[in-house]
Amino acid sequence: MKIAVIGTGYVGLVSGVCFSDFGHDVVCVDNDPEKIARLDAGEVPIFEPGLQDLMVRNASAGRLSFTQDLASALDGAEAVFIAVGTPTRRGDGHADLSYVMAAAEEIARTATGYLVIVTKSTVPVGTNRKVQEVVSKANPDLDFDVASNPEFLREGAALDDFMRPDRVIVGVESDRAAAVMSEIYRPLFLRDFPIVTTDLESAEMIKYAANAFLATKITFINEIAALCERTGANVKEVSKGIGFDGRIGNKFLHAGPGYGGSCFPKDTRALARIGQEHACPMQITEAVISVNEGIKQRMIEKLRDLCDDSFNGKTIAVLGVTFKPNTDDMREAPSLTIVPALVGGGAKVRIADPQGKREGEDLLPGVIWAEDAYAASDGADLVVILTEWNEFRALDLPRLAVSMARARMADLRNIYAPDDALAAGFEMYSSIGR
Repeated sequence: MKIAVIGTGYVGLVSGVCFSDFGHDVVCVDNDPEKIARLDAGEVPIFEPGLQDLMVRNASAGRLSFTQDLASALDGAEAVFIAVGTPTRRGDGHADLSYVMAAAEEIARTATGYLVIVTKSTVPVGTNRKVQEVVSKANPDLDFDVASNPEFLREGAALDDFMRPDRVIVGVESDRAAAVMSEIYRPLFLRDFPIVTTDLESAEMIKYAANAFLATKITFINEIAALCERTGANVKEVSKGIGFDGRIGNKFLHAGPGYGGSCFPKDTRALARIGQEHACPMQITEAVISVNEGIKQRMIEKLRDLCDDSFNGKTIAVLGVTFKPNTDDMREAPSLTIVPALVGGGAKVRIADPQGKREGEDLLPGVIWAEDAYAASDGADLVVILTEWNEFRALDLPRLAVSMARARMADLRNIYAPDDALAAGFEMYSSIGR
């Protein structure tokens, strides 16, 4: 089957590459000539483990190509996936659908035969109805169906999530569209991965509800962590204890400096906005958004305490600034709140991150980028573990401590045991909820 994918960002590129690995003929479309040139040369513009090798292999096999020409991409295609950005709209918290609607209109003006227009982007409930209207208005004679197919990819584990999904959600209205979507995902169906077929609105809502629920779990355990610090409990033991309950589960119960990334902040704000527009406030989600911002501020105060109540004149090493390990994504990362507070307070900040420099150089001005954790920490007054990259999980703590001006650590991911850090020579060690 021939498939077109509009957008070669994170979702579009991963989806296109994986569809081609299913055996489909995939053409990825983007209006950025520089990005297309890089992709044609075998260069992936994002960091995602395994993606480049898989992309090159399928391109070499002739199943995957890249173009700026939508007409050639749609020629003979049975489905076109819209995988463009839906950033939070300034001023009202709603998802910006302008890129989605522009893509839908361009498809309508270019397509010549029947196809299923599939929204892969995360969009508010009712968006696929609007896509239907836009396409019908732009080309009343076009024979088409719309489908909603939200993605559930974790950055850093996207290929595995796509190839071995918990479930695939497909929202359709016609048997014809359902048959096309079934053929696209046939390799997963044959391996007994769940394919859930539902209506358009339910498919759209599933995406928002899932992300809001996961963000709530993260925020809940972060609040519990704050209470643990006051009561003497250990949040790691609490997480373990409640995680064994099958009704709760152990995922997303790791305390830290707050959630970030491209999905949770944007989608919780959008869901809250949808609730407001329908006079049905999402009070839990609204509280999650507020508490998550407060958690970042609490981290800043934790660091200030370790710096004797002032960042001024201190040298602080920050290990990890991407929102999570195994990605170069800086969107809504806690570092974007915490690091500027350190710099603004007069600290000299050195950063070590395996993939964060490319985006971080523009987003975090006034910092020094170090080669590794040891270079960042040399002569520092405080070392802060902000992202749990593997290379920060097995640091030589005695070496780190002896190289610092003052051996103090803020372990905001609970990587190390307090006793181990103190035994290694750290005079002060602070973590989350312990």
